[in-house]
Amino acid sequence: MANPRKEFSKIYDKCIDKIYRFIFLKVNSQEIAQDLSSETFLRGWEAYKSNPKIDNPSAFLYRIARNLVTDYYRQKARTQFVSPEAVPIIDPNPGIEEKAVLNSDLNTIREALPNLSEEYQDVIIWHYLDDLSIKEVAEMMGRTEGAARVLLHRALKKLRNVIKET
Repeated sequence: MANPRKEFSKIYDKCIDKIYRFIFLKVNSQEIAQDLSSETFLRGWEAYKSNPKIDNPSAFLYRIARNLVTDYYRQKARTQFVSPEAVPIIDPNPGIEEKAVLNSDLNTIREALPNLSEEYQDVIIWHYLDDLSIKEVAEMMGRTEGAARVLLHRALKKLRNVIKET
């Protein structure tokens, strides 16, 4: 039988950057994103210890992260995001080339994201920033692949309109 700590460690290594980026784009604060990322993996580990046969650990962790972000905003009674100008995007371990690309693309997206619904934000972040397939996005959202494609198409259309307006 495999060691659960080692197995979860592999899941952590595979998912930490994507989970952190997902949360950071939602809360726009490095400190809060770090705290919520830690809490995501702590809760993930607790669940994994009792059931190491989680079908899709990545989707499971995204669901935990999404719920924590929702709880964070409920707890703080916030309805709007912090101004995109207030906090710079910081990727934990980017290469020089990756950093340049991420900064240029993420700045544009970061400015537009607060103007989209949470569902649109999620589908854009997961598919385009975290490189998840439509199938994986659909699974995380509890939708069919066709519905996820339509949602992504609508989200992109809205994102383009928001970017044009700025």
